[in-house]
Amino acid sequence: MKNVKILCVCGSGAVSSSMVALKIREMLRDRGYNAATMESSPTSAESVLASGGFDAIACVSPVYADFGIPKISALGMLTGMGEEQVINDLVKVLEEKYGK
Repeated sequence: MKNVKILCVCGSGAVSSSMVALKIREMLRDRGYNAATMESSPTSAESVLASGGFDAIACVSPVYADFGIPKISALGMLTGMGEEQVINDLVKVLEEKYGK
């Protein structure tokens, strides 16, 4: 399994991002990735990202700043509609970085 690190962002950095993080970990595990996730609000994303090593940001709330890593809309993970698309988008980003 490939180890990856994903920042999950929602409005408060608590409930929604935790739910999204859990789903991302489970669904990426099925695709051969061991995903470490952290949760954050948009306003604290910069300080969390400063710890380094993140491969992508999964956003439920808008993140307008450019941190130099891919941002994926993860709203589908919250609504349950479009979960596979979110995972496919994340896998595409990860494959571009690490290869298949």
